[in-house]
Amino acid sequence: MNPIAGPRSPRFAQLPPLALYVHIPWCLRKCPYCDFNSHEKKGELPEAQYVDALIADLEASLPDVYGRKFATVFIGGGTPSLFSPASIERLLTAVRTRIPFEFEAEVTMEANPGTFEAERFRGYREAGVTRLSIGVQSFDDERLAAIGRVHGAAEAKRAVECALGLFDTVNVDLMYALPGQSLAGALADVGEAVALGAPHISAYHLTLEPNTLFHRYPPKLPDDEVAADMQEAIEAALAASGHEHYETSAFAKPGHRARHNLNYWTFGDYVGIGAGAHGKLSFRDRVQREVRLRAPKAYLDAALAGNAVQERADVEAAQLPFEFLMNALRLTEGFPVALFGARTGLPIATVERDLAAAEGEGFITRDLEAIRPTERGRHFLNDLLERFLPDDPAAGAMPVAFPINIASTDTRRS
Repeated sequence: MNPIAGPRSPRFAQLPPLALYVHIPWCLRKCPYCDFNSHEKKGELPEAQYVDALIADLEASLPDVYGRKFATVFIGGGTPSLFSPASIERLLTAVRTRIPFEFEAEVTMEANPGTFEAERFRGYREAGVTRLSIGVQSFDDERLAAIGRVHGAAEAKRAVECALGLFDTVNVDLMYALPGQSLAGALADVGEAVALGAPHISAYHLTLEPNTLFHRYPPKLPDDEVAADMQEAIEAALAASGHEHYETSAFAKPGHRARHNLNYWTFGDYVGIGAGAHGKLSFRDRVQREVRLRAPKAYLDAALAGNAVQERADVEAAQLPFEFLMNALRLTEGFPVALFGARTGLPIATVERDLAAAEGEGFITRDLEAIRPTERGRHFLNDLLERFLPDDPAAGAMPVAFPINIASTDTRRS
């Protein structure tokens, strides 16, 4: 628990890097494990109108980010590759004309192998996308069918091969501890991604999230012991292939770390536009979170009218240390001590008692320069983070949420 009741308001000498998250909520078919704001495509999508809404939504945010630049952009969903390259180009052009990009800004787009076409991928590259993230999940047809994916293994391989020939860097999303999956099967998926040459691999443990079909009708999954073995074996295999394990579920060859995701993990700022998108913005003396309307039609109408924000609130000072650490302690290498003050606007002494307790329990190591999770801390991240929960659980009226998959890692043996 935080030892200081009601810490002073944050003060920022310099604002953090700024990113843009764009949410496109439609997909070909809702996966039974997915708890993201995604909606199955039925008939023609309102593609042009939705891009209009995204642009109007961004314009409404301009006063809050005046004078700043976007360091990264991430177009997620849903399945953004349901939208045409022409629509993505129109969107990115509109963004650039309203807020400048940093030099060599990273522009990531998610794609599903089920919507793969070589010309389509080429069109996204020409539109300004520099990084493609492909939702493969598995290269095993039986496992893909078990989790409700619309593509097959051969299609996934072709999509990855095509993307590697077009984009500066490519991520392959994999999941493990799938229904009926063995340790050998999980390693085979990783081995296939490595053999294809993917410079970035994300490996998520399948979890049964509330409000999903799998939560209501749970499939038989590998037990915790087997899942722990899978996690350990995947980490070892990717280390052997030269993929650095830099974040809980992320592995990258040198020079291929996801800069957009690193902005989240280091508690940077981001504008979130699109149905259900979340945003986080720092000002000189406060941190603000906001959430867009979730239903696509309601969002579209509200955004075109100039107000798609459903909820906006400042993060209480007592909540800021937990929010920062919930992100930064996912980084394998930890974080510089000075980053805590730079991102929360509070002194590191605010959490000194909790840091000392976590260090004493073997969850972290630290010195004057950096704070790092130990192997125990990485494998029992939820237990580590509980040490930093604010005394008042209601501190920060808005629930913490992020537009990317934050998978639990507490699957290890004691």
